[in-house]
Order: sequence, then C-alpha cells, then structure tokens
Amino acid sequence: MNQKQKIASAALALALATAVVAPTHAAGKEKCYGIAEAGQNDCGNLAGTHSCAGQSTVDNDPGEWKLVAKGTCESVGGMLKAEAKKRYEEAKKAKS
Repeated sequence: MNQKQKIASAALALALATAVVAPTHAAGKEKCYGIAEAGQNDCGNLAGTHSCAGQSTVDNDPGEWKLVAKGTCESVGGMLKAEAKKRYEEAKKAKS
C-alpha cells in the first residue's frame, strides 16, 4: 500500500467512525430554540440566513438553537421547534 492509499484509508476510517458516533452523541438530546447566546448556536437557524454553528448574532434569538438534554428545554426557558416556528411565522406576518 503506498502513502496516498494509507492516507485515504485513514481518512475514510475516521469519517466512518465519526458518522457512527455522531448520532449516538445526539441521542437523548433535543433542539432548544431561544436559549443560544450570540455565537453559541449549534447549527442553522429557522430564518435560513445561515447554516453553521456559531453564527448567531444576538443572545436568545428565538430562531437559533442549542442541543439540550431531552425534556429540559422548556425548563431552561427555551422552546421546541413547533413553538419556535409558530413565533417566527407570527413575527414575519407582523412585519409585513
């Protein structure tokens, strides 16, 4: 096996290991909207203005989310996706 094949094999093994571990890591978690501090969101927002973690610009934006332990979102002051989408749509209509 040459050097390039070894590197490719190692990269593939790492990618597969990550794919297997990632869902397990999220098990028992849920998206909690409205609790992320600026720059601390876990991924894309409801508005679709970004799709990456760490790109929120204001604290507690109702369209931004963080993963929390399942069943704890509302107790920490957040909203589940259905409520967040409802509020987002209401705010959009109010601006129109």
